[in-house]
Amino acid sequence: MLFFNSRRYAEETEKKRSKKQDPQEHSLPFMTFLGILATFPPLRIFLKLCKRRVVNQAAVEPAPAGQEQVPIIYIHGFRGGDYTTRVMVKEAGKSKGDPRFLKVEADLTGHIKLTGTYTGDSQPIIQLALKDRIAGYQAINYYLSFLLPFLSQKYGFTRYSAVAHSLGSPCVVATEMRYAKKKKFPHLVKCALIAGPFNGVMYLGDIPNLNHLTRSGRPSLMTPHYSYMLRHRGNFNPAIQVLNIYGNVLDTTNSDRFISVISAKSIRYVLAPHARFYQEVEVRGENAEHSQMHDEPFVINILDHFLELKKQKEGKP
Repeated sequence: MLFFNSRRYAEETEKKRSKKQDPQEHSLPFMTFLGILATFPPLRIFLKLCKRRVVNQAAVEPAPAGQEQVPIIYIHGFRGGDYTTRVMVKEAGKSKGDPRFLKVEADLTGHIKLTGTYTGDSQPIIQLALKDRIAGYQAINYYLSFLLPFLSQKYGFTRYSAVAHSLGSPCVVATEMRYAKKKKFPHLVKCALIAGPFNGVMYLGDIPNLNHLTRSGRPSLMTPHYSYMLRHRGNFNPAIQVLNIYGNVLDTTNSDRFISVISAKSIRYVLAPHARFYQEVEVRGENAEHSQMHDEPFVINILDHFLELKKQKEGKP
């Protein structure tokens, strides 16, 4: 499992959380237990036995007749939360001239809470907040396997754009590959990947300065999850536009302190040869640290241009 289990990462990410724990959040041991159930497919039957509960406190703004809506869905990674994507969501709202967004809180037992507004414009913003935060690669994939079709059916969209941070990044890519032939599953138009651990996390499947990329961009060492994406890259629609942003704090590790540049860049070998659009951006210096990237103005400006949010605002009367 691609677990971010380093003590330092846990301490730094928890600082960003509210000091007062969410009363609806499961305890750490229970979150860990649910994360284990979601990680191993045979054990997911116990999660699926739980009755889905939906608390809908969200408003829906009618869209103009005949307008296709392609929402932008913001997804965090391991030990993340709504705070991870909060600044990106806020700035996206400013860029498109409408601060409203739909917030989706969900846990692994199928409890989903909807608040905010699903707007009637062409790119409604959806923020996912995964309540059981102790969720590795397979567990986040499981979250996406039931949340994406649920949202698609409820709000009537068939395509979406994704902004994913950290472990959310490989999960977005793998989910698209896994459900590529499912007509009732929403599919990607664009995906912005930020600080993605595509081929391991430092000291967990990846050791600084050990792995390297060949001239073709192929990593010399591959994790099982990377190998899965490589084998199934033919399922990734070449029409999907991909933006890959990664950090390098310019220390001896050649990393953003948690994800090596090699791991972050390795997805290029999988996607770039077939994608209509693939672009990489390396952020350097202190602001390139893993847990700061999602709040960095330089990164957010690139994101909003990639998503054409500024163009959308300029087009308004």
